[in-house]
Amino acid sequence: MPESDLTESDRRLLRALQRNARTSIQDLAALSGLSSSPAWRRIRRLEETGVIAGHVALLDRHRIGLGVMAYVQISLTDHTEPTVTRFDSFVRANMQILECARVTGGFDYLIKVVARDTEDLESFLMQHLLSLGVVRTASTSFVLRQTKSTTELPLD
Repeated sequence: MPESDLTESDRRLLRALQRNARTSIQDLAALSGLSSSPAWRRIRRLEETGVIAGHVALLDRHRIGLGVMAYVQISLTDHTEPTVTRFDSFVRANMQILECARVTGGFDYLIKVVARDTEDLESFLMQHLLSLGVVRTASTSFVLRQTKSTTELPLD
């Protein structure tokens, strides 16, 4: 669904759901200026068209023992299809990698990684990432403090 097809009621529903996906349909209806049935139908339509991609619980990484976060800039040995496929498959299969983007500039990829501690991160880098045989260089930056972390997308 193109962004231009979203009504202001859709935007209000999406803003509320991004803040709390467990908001009751009655509260969502009130926030969007709709009654319950039309609000529910709009939410279903937004799910069916893929605007709402899923519902998740956001966890506090520190409380589950993942005290280290880092960004790793990666250059591959080459850009052939087998190399890229091998790297992409590794990324999809590895739960320590939260995000991965193919980027422009001096590196090919930027990944966001979590680990229990620095030793766990070193193990991930040495025994998993670098042992793939397709990574030429990897430059790691530790996150000292997060100023902002959100999953909420702007809807203005």
